[in-house]
Amino acid sequence: MNYTECMDFIGSYSKSGGRITDLSRARELMDSIGNPEKRLKFVHIAGTNGKGSTLEYIADALRLSGYKTGKFTSPFVLRYTDRIRIDNDEIDERSLCEIAQTVKEHVGDREYSQFEITMAIAMLWYEREKCDVVVLETGIGGLLDSTNVIPPPLLSVITSISLDHTAILGDTVEKIAAQKAGIIKSGSAVVLSEDNPDSVRKIVRDTAEKVGAEYVEKADCTPAADGGLFSPLVYKGVKYTPAMPGLHQYYNAVTALTACVYLRQKGFDISDENIGKAIETTQVKARVQYIDGKPPVIVDGGHNPAGVGMLSLMLMYLSTRRKKIYAVMGMVDSKDYVECVRTIAGNCDKLFAVDGFAPNAVKAADIAETADFLTETEYGTLTECVEKAKALALENDGIVVVCGSLYLASEYLNMI
Repeated sequence: MNYTECMDFIGSYSKSGGRITDLSRARELMDSIGNPEKRLKFVHIAGTNGKGSTLEYIADALRLSGYKTGKFTSPFVLRYTDRIRIDNDEIDERSLCEIAQTVKEHVGDREYSQFEITMAIAMLWYEREKCDVVVLETGIGGLLDSTNVIPPPLLSVITSISLDHTAILGDTVEKIAAQKAGIIKSGSAVVLSEDNPDSVRKIVRDTAEKVGAEYVEKADCTPAADGGLFSPLVYKGVKYTPAMPGLHQYYNAVTALTACVYLRQKGFDISDENIGKAIETTQVKARVQYIDGKPPVIVDGGHNPAGVGMLSLMLMYLSTRRKKIYAVMGMVDSKDYVECVRTIAGNCDKLFAVDGFAPNAVKAADIAETADFLTETEYGTLTECVEKAKALALENDGIVVVCGSLYLASEYLNMI
């Protein structure tokens, strides 16, 4: 199987597969390839926002401490292979094709999803490469997510929970929290991000108690003084400043630090120095990614109201520093684009609307119409809009923000 044939095989499955009501389909898939997940150790991460950043902090602290660390994330940002990594290396094309051939020979004609097939490939690679631990991100939800076929992990981590995928997970934060808490397993433990409301905290605590898992209290961290775009924290008298900007990175970093301290208590040799280094050096593409230059550009794939709200806090901060903000924005129609567009429009000096980056992209004209009573608007192709936004930012000592959809962020990053 060559790379083209490999991607054709993966692409022959739909994004969601057939409807599921339990994990029997994913378990059958793992059974068919020999259950590699049963011979691996995991840190399992669920949540609405912050999963990717928290995963990277934890994984990098483990890597810096000498552990061979698998990373499984979704969706990919630049190319398919960047969602399956060990340490800082993506799965190589040869291994991908070899393992995909193995999976193809065992799957039969069951209506799996692309995500399930990808997970099967990843698990076989992590086992083959003898990973010490795999930091595993869920796709959607938790309870019925195919990653939940793993045995009890070293630790479950639940990040910030808010409204997203409501048609699948439920129409309240509490219903969604119950789904996310489904990754908590007997004999394991769970860390919860402290920026969740009390109602979510109760659901997670109650679930942990019900299944017999330890609820891990937050490490003794406090916010440091104003870090500008960044949100430093203090732990044991030492200040750590996340490499990624935004108030939410304080919470993600504290969640990751708490997870690492717990793993250390369970025998992992992870020093405070390596935890701090991970926090201060880790960056994630398309997650409030700051690209220095003339002009500077922020690229963010946050696509739900909570994620866009976090970005808007940063834009408000920049406005207080008299920075002109020029947004290039596009969204897909499966999201609450009206609220998200209005949030960004209310915090920028001009909004350029784009489409064409995904089959279900909202029409640029509709985005512009939604925003035009809040700010000046224009629409066009991504290339045209970025060029115009950069020209204005250069002229007015401003900053360009490419946002609204991870698909759009991916296209921009590939473009540059």
